[in-house]
Amino acid sequence: MKKILLLTFASALLLGSCKEKSSSTEETPPVAAPPAKYIPTLGYAVREELPHDSTAFTEGFLFHKGQLFESTGAAPEYPQTRSLFGIVDLKSGKIAVKGELDKKIYFGEGIVILNNKLYQVTYKNKQGFVYDAKTFKKIKDFSYTNEEGWGLTTDSTSVIMSDGSSNLTYLDPDFLRPVKTLAVTLNGSPLPRLNELEYIKGYLYANVWMTNSIVKIDPKTGEVVATLDLTGVATDAHYRSPQALEMNGIAYDPATDKIYVTGKLWSKIYQIEFEH
Repeated sequence: MKKILLLTFASALLLGSCKEKSSSTEETPPVAAPPAKYIPTLGYAVREELPHDSTAFTEGFLFHKGQLFESTGAAPEYPQTRSLFGIVDLKSGKIAVKGELDKKIYFGEGIVILNNKLYQVTYKNKQGFVYDAKTFKKIKDFSYTNEEGWGLTTDSTSVIMSDGSSNLTYLDPDFLRPVKTLAVTLNGSPLPRLNELEYIKGYLYANVWMTNSIVKIDPKTGEVVATLDLTGVATDAHYRSPQALEMNGIAYDPATDKIYVTGKLWSKIYQIEFEH
């Protein structure tokens, strides 16, 4: 009987203690979440409009030695599209094809040129290709562990690849092995769907898939430090070409300090000016 009474008493103490703790916890005011960091939206102006091949399903976009290069993918729902890369004629928008993949096997994605080599990745094959940047003859194939390949750019040291996630993979240009992963965040949260890439004056710029936004990324921290809302440009592109799809493509010409943007199946390339 004593054991039962003692047990009951101990239980009462324990319950009382729990109630006191619960009451104390409920009375503690919630800790306020830190305020969101201000991320500026950059203003821009359209300075020039150039023709673009409206059959081009744009995946890569860059300038090299004063020439605009573009790579495209072959989407099954658009039979006119091809997985190719080449040099864009700025007067006509047509692409002088320098390389093409079998679209029954590969969906071509981003390209970049570094150390006289052109690198290309594919969508789901986990396979890329390296070409001589002068002759465009294929030098070798390479593989990567990322589930998908999307965009490419370079900081003049590494090949930098997006894969549709919030991470950017830095690859050694000689052995194509990952040397670093950069986690990209917007106000502390991962920013997924990073697509076509460009490196401009020490910062990474990325199209965010299925949006009209380009983000400016600090490569030291992975933080988005500014955004560019190009809804006005995208609206004009869709008005001109009802078949136009999402924005994808940002190219920087260091010789002229000009920046160009376009999108999949767009009929125009837009030269835009903003603080960079």
